[in-house]
Amino acid sequence: MAAARLHARELRGQGRARARGPGDPGGLRHHAAGVRHGAVGVLRAVLAGRARRVRTTTLLLVLALLWSVAQLPMLWGAAGFGTLLATRVLLGAAEGPASPVAMHHVHGWFPQRERALPTAVLLVGAAAGVAVASPVLTWVIAHCGWRWSFGVVGLAGLLWAVCWRMWGADGPLAPQLPGKPSEAAEQTSTTATVPLRAILLSGTFLTAAFGSFAAYWSMSTMLTWAPDYLESVVGWDLHQAGTMVGLGALAGGAVLLGHGLIARRSARKGTPRRLPPGAGAGLLVTVAGCATAVYGTTDSPAVKVPLMLGPMALAMVMLTVASTACARIAPAASRGVVLGTLTFVYALGGVLSPLVLGGMVDRARSVSAGYEEGWLLTSGLLVTAGVLAALFCRPEATARRLGLPEPAAGSVQQVPVAH
Repeated sequence: MAAARLHARELRGQGRARARGPGDPGGLRHHAAGVRHGAVGVLRAVLAGRARRVRTTTLLLVLALLWSVAQLPMLWGAAGFGTLLATRVLLGAAEGPASPVAMHHVHGWFPQRERALPTAVLLVGAAAGVAVASPVLTWVIAHCGWRWSFGVVGLAGLLWAVCWRMWGADGPLAPQLPGKPSEAAEQTSTTATVPLRAILLSGTFLTAAFGSFAAYWSMSTMLTWAPDYLESVVGWDLHQAGTMVGLGALAGGAVLLGHGLIARRSARKGTPRRLPPGAGAGLLVTVAGCATAVYGTTDSPAVKVPLMLGPMALAMVMLTVASTACARIAPAASRGVVLGTLTFVYALGGVLSPLVLGGMVDRARSVSAGYEEGWLLTSGLLVTAGVLAALFCRPEATARRLGLPEPAAGSVQQVPVAH
């Protein structure tokens, strides 16, 4: 949490620097960061699309080796800022596509009706990795020096790559490589051909992408700025603020897992839908948006704490629902590039939200007024995205319109994407 606060201060400093003129180094750093994230986003979609021709097991192995190798040069005593910059670019290029490729791989192991829980576990696993690495690397830095923090991460990645090479495998529902048709593919929609443009311009994809963008914006804002907000506006000390933000992150993970378990149980019991697919998630995002508005405008910690641990965490459900919805409207051969594009869109929320809110705090008449405006902007995004998803995110209807048949009974069964 201390690192998050330092990052927040750096972003506020960059905001002040940009206000002094376009030639300021802070503005250049911001522009360079934006270009790098944009390039990584494009690479994310391109490599996810390569899953049509290369097995996802191979892609994940290559990515793991690249991001591991990117860490190890920092063990060299002469490695300086230039080496750090070059290896960070390589790390970003290797890490960026990992999420959609991993999602594509996981979906190859589960039929549509089983994907909600594995998707949630995958998303929670990424956050859990950060939670575990933080104290471990702190200990390594304190006892072995900062260079060995890079070494430990690199060696851990190489160990994972060895394990993956030994036991990693494509699932039975994974799309087959060109020229290798499969019986599973013929029983489902994997052999269907749908123009990518029709998928990406459908109401389901657009509202799912916007909803996940808003949810990721909210999560990034909370992780980056909430410690500073709780200390400078609410009046808590850094330890209290960090603990609260950590509990909020745990609540978001619990929401993801809880939603996945409920969706799985409902699907297996054959519970009838009460809402159209996608509508339930949209309503939850809308509730999260309303809670965010109350959180940003109330002065009572007794109100803020329950909101952080409850309604505001509901927006995370959209990340799972968006992934399963987009997987439903894409043939298996196109699923990788569709999920890569989705990840690119919502990752922009994590890039933009800290910078935008930092600029608002800098320009406001006071820190508290700037934060209030920032929370209300986040609330507006969530409510708008939630209402649009509730109205237009219809994966089953979109799949039928695109000519993707419902999974055959007894093989890959249909499931409500959200409840």
